[in-house]
Amino acid sequence: MFIRAIAILLASAAVATPAVSLAAQTTAPADNGKAAGVFIADLSQRAYAVLRDKSNDKNDVRTKFRALLKENFAVTDIGNRLIRRHVRTISKQQYQAYQVAFPNYVVDTYTDNLFEFADSELKVLRTVPRGTRGTIDVYARVIRKNGAQPIDSIWTVKKNESGKYVVDNLTVAGVNLSLTQEADFTAYIQKNGFDALVQFMRDRKSA
Repeated sequence: MFIRAIAILLASAAVATPAVSLAAQTTAPADNGKAAGVFIADLSQRAYAVLRDKSNDKNDVRTKFRALLKENFAVTDIGNRLIRRHVRTISKQQYQAYQVAFPNYVVDTYTDNLFEFADSELKVLRTVPRGTRGTIDVYARVIRKNGAQPIDSIWTVKKNESGKYVVDNLTVAGVNLSLTQEADFTAYIQKNGFDALVQFMRDRKSA
């Protein structure tokens, strides 16, 4: 569920309405998180542009979404969170194989499903600083033009070591998706083993 939500929300904005410009990403924390809202709006617009570019075939879309994911999500931290119960029991080689497979799995599994969201709109509603570590919750709503139920989401955003905003978690319709995906991965590992999870991630492709 976490994996699919990343893909859906990345691809679901034709228009976003933040209150400040992209330059605000480098302003002081006193902006109450508005710069984080700009980051989410810009990310969604970039994703939408990829989907709407008719010159892109499916491989082009996968490549560009993989780059967006790597640049704008805390991929290593998210991946670590999903297997935190197993990190102490796996080898360094197993861990490295998992981290290589994880971003490709996200993109390759759900690229084809993204196109149905290309006509949607993501609106940033508000931003709320969270705690004292600079984490910010960006509240947003995905509006489908086909009349489907809107999707409310919270993008948890933080700055990485270089000072750039990255997405660290998603909550959709009140469901913390890191916790949900962690439970899915844990169940798979318990049934099949850690190596089987990595192989499953390598083999999984969009239909």
